[in-house]
Amino acid sequence: MIWERLIKLEKDIIAILDRRCKEYNEDGMDRFNNDTWVNRTWSNMSVRRAHVDVVDARETKGLWMAHICLFPNLTNGGPIYGFDVIAGKKKVTGCFHDFSPLLLKEHPLTKYFIEETKWYKPSKERELPDWAKEIFSSGMIAAGNITEERELEQICTLATSNLENYLDKIGHYNSDSKEEDVIRAQNFYCEHQQQNPHTPRVMRSLGLPEDDITVFCTDNLFPKI
Repeated sequence: MIWERLIKLEKDIIAILDRRCKEYNEDGMDRFNNDTWVNRTWSNMSVRRAHVDVVDARETKGLWMAHICLFPNLTNGGPIYGFDVIAGKKKVTGCFHDFSPLLLKEHPLTKYFIEETKWYKPSKERELPDWAKEIFSSGMIAAGNITEERELEQICTLATSNLENYLDKIGHYNSDSKEEDVIRAQNFYCEHQQQNPHTPRVMRSLGLPEDDITVFCTDNLFPKI
């Protein structure tokens, strides 16, 4: 049930991005596309980079992982959309979702996210490390040990409805900020994400090659400008 619902979520997110953005081939990403590992990128007038990263290691490791991240264009001071999930056959071990603020901690779109997600209460909350507290909003969802179908459905519904709302609203902030300020803020976000020791550890547990993990985490997962 868990894997089936998450694979449907992956398809739903890709369908939204196909409808709202234009897919492009990012330099260097071909290396990280094979039978078990998929990386795709999109963009539009308001989003400079939308990235979907899925590792399907159900047969070899009993795990499935997805990472979705959208960066606004370089004159848009809006937040970053982020959704990450990793699951075994019987439970979701971790799920993280946020509209992470960049230039304004109290950005209207981040405040909208916090209000829209107040109804969801994880059955088990994950404690955030210090590096994460520097970049995520006060309303960031950090859930673990999801085993019930109802809670999984809630998480998947949040991911898709918030993606639609993000794409509806992020364009309102085009040209509201200086490019150098947005670049600095997005690089700050990427620098802190690259400090996450859990990411390469999870990728190793999924059976991905060490050389690929090093290059991917440095240059492709959260690439600095």
